[in-house]
Amino acid sequence: MTAPLVFITGASSGIGQALAARYLRAGWRLALVARRTHEIKSWAEANGISAGSYEIYSADVAQPDSIAAAGQDCLQRQGVPDVVIANAGISVGVDTALREDIATMAQVLATNTVGTAATFQPFITPMVQRGSGRLVGVASVAGIRGLPGHGAYCASKAAVISYCESLRGELRGTGVGVSTISPGYIDTPLTRQNRYAMPFLMQPEDFADRAFAAERAGVSYCVIPWQMGVVAKLLRLLPNAVFDRLLAGRPRKHRQNQ
Repeated sequence: MTAPLVFITGASSGIGQALAARYLRAGWRLALVARRTHEIKSWAEANGISAGSYEIYSADVAQPDSIAAAGQDCLQRQGVPDVVIANAGISVGVDTALREDIATMAQVLATNTVGTAATFQPFITPMVQRGSGRLVGVASVAGIRGLPGHGAYCASKAAVISYCESLRGELRGTGVGVSTISPGYIDTPLTRQNRYAMPFLMQPEDFADRAFAAERAGVSYCVIPWQMGVVAKLLRLLPNAVFDRLLAGRPRKHRQNQ
């Protein structure tokens, strides 16, 4: 029998690369998507991964036509994936008082939010026709409550959570499931620039193990690690005045080009 296929965006580093390694270890075929495709190729060669077990697709998820073309290419070359993971994302600080940061916010939303929907779009009809499959949106605990200086990222990930919840309802009864996975702090190039403490920091490989288990179990929503889920829920319950005082003076994420 043909091994199952997983389609992963943002596969050139960090969480995406760790997820690729985890699914490969479980015997899956890989469809790996990124703008920096040479980094995927170098990773695969360095780890001795058989050329027949993966395909690489060049795409920018912020450009719907680009990721749609990659999806169609995957359908033709490898078939309908069993799992699609919309993982590609960017995180940049913004200051709404600055005109140039409005463009940055648009870029973050285009990548993180619209990019998630654009990643899923090519596969929904084929999966529904087959009657099986799972779409996985990688959100963030940052989408649970807004953080000063993180307006673009928090808004984009809150939108991913709500979008995936909406999509899950739309696909109910089709055989196609939707999972939302919200990472806490994961040790990746994206988080190493942060200027503040990162409690319960996880290694990408540990995150990938838990995300793989959650996806295989058909979990509709989870926070990894669970401790960050508890923290996020407690923060959500705090009155606004208390929450605002708690975060007063907290270092903010770097703005673009800082």
